[in-house]
Amino acid sequence: MERVLDVKNLKVYYYTSKGPVRAVDDISFYLNKGETLGVVGESGCGKTTLGTALLNMPTPPGKIVGGQILINGTDIVTLNENQLRKNVRWETIAMVFQGAMNSLTPAYTIEKQMLETLRYHRELDDQEARERIKKYVNLVGLSDDVLKRYPHELSGGMKQRIVIAMALFLEPEIVICDEPTTALDVVVQAQIINLLKELKEKLHLSFIFVTHDLATEAEVADRIMVMYAGKIAEIGTNEQIYGEQGPMHPYTSNLLAATPRLHQKVDKLSFIPGSPPDLLNPPTGCRFHLRCPVVMDKCRTEEPPLKEVEKEHYVACWRCYNDE
Repeated sequence: MERVLDVKNLKVYYYTSKGPVRAVDDISFYLNKGETLGVVGESGCGKTTLGTALLNMPTPPGKIVGGQILINGTDIVTLNENQLRKNVRWETIAMVFQGAMNSLTPAYTIEKQMLETLRYHRELDDQEARERIKKYVNLVGLSDDVLKRYPHELSGGMKQRIVIAMALFLEPEIVICDEPTTALDVVVQAQIINLLKELKEKLHLSFIFVTHDLATEAEVADRIMVMYAGKIAEIGTNEQIYGEQGPMHPYTSNLLAATPRLHQKVDKLSFIPGSPPDLLNPPTGCRFHLRCPVVMDKCRTEEPPLKEVEKEHYVACWRCYNDE
């Protein structure tokens, strides 16, 4: 399959007075054209940091300190800010940020802030610009009258749809959704998820869907990438992670065991004891070994590489390698 995104050995650190926080630490993965890659993990594992880094705009004091981000063969890490603004962000890769209200300027109408973005990237007259905006507002299921409103006059679901329309109206190939259903009620969550699935098919988009909700990923993702403490623990297809065989990494298994199942009787939910490690001073070896129920001596001293153990299934665990 054609790859639209290829990330190689990416490192993103937050530089603090106590030292660098290794939020994303030497990870590699790819995204195929037309697929949805789900990114899951506990809070603080590096999911949102990864999303902003893929736009080459990590939140200060974060910096990309190593690796490549190849979009259609171009390494965007090497581009300057003007090139990124004009040719990359929202042109080839866009992001739906967590918390729609924080993504919209309260002092501007929806139309004004959409027009401002559009005019920066496209030389359109007023009529053409407004027609384009209306097209994408209608595409996400809203009527034209929302354009004259301010963000506070819209419901949470309407604001989320507007943010999705803003991510799409320059027709990027890749869209990163950072927990787009957070703080929405379950009915609106379902509507947003169904909308994203429809848009993916209609516009031939490639999605990176970031969430901590494994049930949501099972619904939307073609492949799942599980992160822990700035590292990738496991990548597999939907069937490999959620199917009868189940995941191979102990962390992924524990996450699934802690998730309620609608059609299965569960007397007691499992949990993962302990806390994620301090990324100022991450532990040696496998970063999950302090909480792992099947830890070996080797796990404490040697970091396991991310290896392909079967077709499209990658795992970073010493217990999972056939040659070990």
